[in-house]
Amino acid sequence: MNALISLENITKTYILGDQVVHALKGVDLQIQRSEYIALMGPSGSGKSTLMNIIGCLDSPSSGSYWLNNHEVSKMSDASLSEVRNREIGFVFQTFNLLNRMNAVENVALPLVYAGIPKKLREDMAREVLERVGLKDRMNHKPNELSGGQRQRVAVARALVNNPSLLLADEPTGNLDSKTSHEIMLLFEEIHAAGNTIVLVTHEEDIAQHAKKVVRMKDGNIENVQ
Repeated sequence: MNALISLENITKTYILGDQVVHALKGVDLQIQRSEYIALMGPSGSGKSTLMNIIGCLDSPSSGSYWLNNHEVSKMSDASLSEVRNREIGFVFQTFNLLNRMNAVENVALPLVYAGIPKKLREDMAREVLERVGLKDRMNHKPNELSGGQRQRVAVARALVNNPSLLLADEPTGNLDSKTSHEIMLLFEEIHAAGNTIVLVTHEEDIAQHAKKVVRMKDGNIENVQ
């Protein structure tokens, strides 16, 4: 199996009180290595549920999900957590940085869980911060950085353990248009370096940076462009 991500007949059902919500209704999707995909859809379309399953933050009700040749749809929560830490880098709209730590310490955090020694962690963090254009901001804390710089720290943290997949959830949602454009250019550079990116957005102009757009509606994939 060569696809990095293979989803087959994925369903997700929630029980809300006496109501059954069918969030995903048999989704099939393959994402190849080094692809850059935008996942779009209105509120309630199922895109957030699908993103959570792709990111190993949730499990499907039925169907199979293979990530990097591992069938993760059948894994326990503990195993899912391991796969998540090893295979996936997350970038969120709200940055999710720790205010008491500087940029290097924030970026090195995933490496702490991976058991990598402190000196090597810091070297790896510095290297990736340089890659995202923050060579002169390494010792600054989040409150000393602009929104765009904070998102660059978050991108560096997502990349530091060299994940198979970069998963970005509305990464420009809290940024002005100029800074959004800069962050999207950074994603293009990351993709050009061979990384696989899945970008979740509701903004057409942001989605157009991706090489393929997957549109969702009512729990199904409506079309792929």
